[in-house]
Amino acid sequence: MTVRVTALATCLLIAACGGPHPDQQKAPSTPAPPPASAPTLAISALTLPVPAGSGESQLTTSPQGTILSWVESDGSMAALKFAERNGTGWTEPRQVAAGKDWFVSDADVPTVQHMADGTLVAAWYRSTDLQAEAYDTWLAYSHDEGKTWSAPFKPYKDRTKTQHGFASMFDQPGGGLGLVWLDARNWELDKNAPDGGAVMLRSASFDPSWKQTSDQVANLRVCDCCQTSVATTSDGVVVAFRDRSDKEIRDIHVTRLEGGKWSEPQAVHHDNWEIDSCPVNGPAVSARGRTVAVAWFTAASGQGHSYAAFSPDAGRSWGEPIRLDEQLSTGRVDIELLDDGGAVATWVEFANQQAQLKARRITPDGKPSAAIAVQGPAPGRVSGYPRMVRQGDELLFVWSERADGGEHAGHVQTKGAVAQLR
Repeated sequence: MTVRVTALATCLLIAACGGPHPDQQKAPSTPAPPPASAPTLAISALTLPVPAGSGESQLTTSPQGTILSWVESDGSMAALKFAERNGTGWTEPRQVAAGKDWFVSDADVPTVQHMADGTLVAAWYRSTDLQAEAYDTWLAYSHDEGKTWSAPFKPYKDRTKTQHGFASMFDQPGGGLGLVWLDARNWELDKNAPDGGAVMLRSASFDPSWKQTSDQVANLRVCDCCQTSVATTSDGVVVAFRDRSDKEIRDIHVTRLEGGKWSEPQAVHHDNWEIDSCPVNGPAVSARGRTVAVAWFTAASGQGHSYAAFSPDAGRSWGEPIRLDEQLSTGRVDIELLDDGGAVATWVEFANQQAQLKARRITPDGKPSAAIAVQGPAPGRVSGYPRMVRQGDELLFVWSERADGGEHAGHVQTKGAVAQLR
């Protein structure tokens, strides 16, 4: 059985380059503001312990260090591996799990991360119906830095052969694991209901002894296959996701975990992007104290652009959008807050028929630095979804490139870079 699925849906490069849905509302495309200062990121190449042909890279960070995870596949067997960076070097790679029935996609990648108590937790996906792109989220944990792992388990009880993915994990207030994911069980269970056939945003939690303590709906109708993102403020957990209205408006919203329940979703900005299919282009969120920053992609104007916005009150209200790209963007954003209240955001710029990973610093008042190319000289075509994390005074980046337009796994290279904040 093949383990590689090339896409969950057709990614909207058309939307990035023009050609809106004929019925969508037009919105003005505000030009990116002029740079307020010279570049403030010193970027250099980062050596990664990832063999050629591997993909689905992910970065997570904690006080213990930065974890890089990836998937190695030979066409029939897939394996989730990871290494940790403390200082300037990587630990020897270790394997979490492997199997022949995995669902492997550039858009929905496995994750390995440290919890606050030092426990490692991992999430990956196993296919239940390859043709229908149906799959389950599986979890496991390790108390010995990944030498041994618990038996894998799912965070839900339904047995539908539908999508259960795009999981984001977080530390529960008071201890234990929390996670959210996109859940399509209603496609099979309740197709005739008013919300039947829609994908939900669901959540679950586990206490420190790994007893499940909740399984609930966070939002009944969300975009089918856009990534979720989670951060923790001083007020609690906030999740960013792409909503889906009854009129097929798919703008970025946030919901907050308050008293064990999810708040009413709130739009970060009303782009009014009307589109009848999923763009496979989710948001990114970062938090420090009560300050929250979200980055996202929209093609509401008929052209693709990436934006960011800040919230001073843990996601309850939002400032005006700040445009990130210079010409056009295919999105695939990330964002990290800095100590000074600003942030660094990344996006994939599309110009001169080339997709390139770029970054810039932004501030809540809308003042950006000059954009910087994260990739080195003579870059290949950006493939997949780049990742960025902050570890102390460093920013780490990983992304995939395809050289010479190659479409086979052997042509894929996982690249890395590191930036010193100054």
